[in-house]
Amino acid sequence: MNISSWLYFHFHKFQKMFARLAIVAGPGLMVMIADNDAGGITTYAATGAQFRYEMIWFLLLLIPIAYFVQEMAARTGVATKRGHAVAIFEYYGYFWGWFTLIDLVILNWMTLVTEFIGITAAFGVFGVPAWIPDVGVVVVLGTMVLGGSYWTWEKISLAFCMLNLIYIPCVFWLHPDMNAVMYGFVPKAPTMGFGDPAVLMFLMANIGTTIAPWMIFFQQSAVVDKGLKEKDISFARFETFFGSILTVTVAICIVITTGTLLPGVNVESGDQAAKAIMPFSQGIGTAMAVGLATAGLVGAICITLASSWSFAEVFGWPSSLNKKVKDAPWFYGMYFFQLITAAAVVLIPNAPLVLMTIFVQVFAMCVLPTSMIFMLLILNDKDDMGALINKPWENWCTGAIVVFIVILSTLYGLMAIWPDLLGGAK
Repeated sequence: MNISSWLYFHFHKFQKMFARLAIVAGPGLMVMIADNDAGGITTYAATGAQFRYEMIWFLLLLIPIAYFVQEMAARTGVATKRGHAVAIFEYYGYFWGWFTLIDLVILNWMTLVTEFIGITAAFGVFGVPAWIPDVGVVVVLGTMVLGGSYWTWEKISLAFCMLNLIYIPCVFWLHPDMNAVMYGFVPKAPTMGFGDPAVLMFLMANIGTTIAPWMIFFQQSAVVDKGLKEKDISFARFETFFGSILTVTVAICIVITTGTLLPGVNVESGDQAAKAIMPFSQGIGTAMAVGLATAGLVGAICITLASSWSFAEVFGWPSSLNKKVKDAPWFYGMYFFQLITAAAVVLIPNAPLVLMTIFVQVFAMCVLPTSMIFMLLILNDKDDMGALINKPWENWCTGAIVVFIVILSTLYGLMAIWPDLLGGAK
């Protein structure tokens, strides 16, 4: 084979691989970018303002953890052809099935409320009344699912996802002290010490917003609805890994931005950070607000479907975006019920919206181990998983993640009662 033939062969092979990736890509990339939702933006902004660059190294650890968890979700969906909720019902009975489904629906609805909080607050930076983006999001998300096509919904969703990357140029625009930033990549204890309740709170919130239960349910159901097969798993893994890098890159960029411009400021919300940045740089402040709005929108797109898929699958009702409303009324009914009620909460006067945003991230981390344990058990079922069954090292990694999360959440609970337990603040 001469050089020209060799080049043509490999170029043609690359074209086929890229075309296949373009077809398969969607669930993994979307779930990872949607992971940086409105609550996540608030958490990262607050982390940067509180600790400057000290937590960057910790965020890097979340890349392999986020990928590992979501890869298992994709693999389970491909192998079982079932969503996570219905799989738990089938494997472990009604008690654990209902326990998981109720937890998911409540947590997802609360998280959806935080997405609307972020969206309305972002528009509020520009003086837009809350009801306008509130109603607008309901209309946009409602219109997206009424087309009766998963592929159309996915492509529109991915277009919105790209807007979430607006935070990355902010760092280049900002020109921070790169020596200080690079030092943030070096693992070390924060100045306040790991025994401080505030540090544990931020660690939990960052994990909770980077790895959330709804993500497992969403990706597993999405690969089923999309119809991915075992031959597609390598492409699904690649897009999930690429997405995990993107989501943590965005998180680090937000931390660098607020750590540079708002050190020591008590940031309680993403819109507050955007407003506080405006005097330093109107462009970066505007980008922060736009990013917050799109983050909430993308998060809402995925979270509403995570619950709707699970709810309809458990009852055996049609649960696909490829179905028309008349063919899947309960699936779409659940979708619009969540959407409308969550939007309504944001308009309630004096509702404790900021407190809810942080609380949801911590609550998500406390609920996560349950979903992961059930997924781990299913992944070890040879009859259903076949060649995609978990390997021993994957079981050890999953177990380590679950133990780490349980220890961290337990420590936080103890520290809340006894602040000086580990030598923290008196």
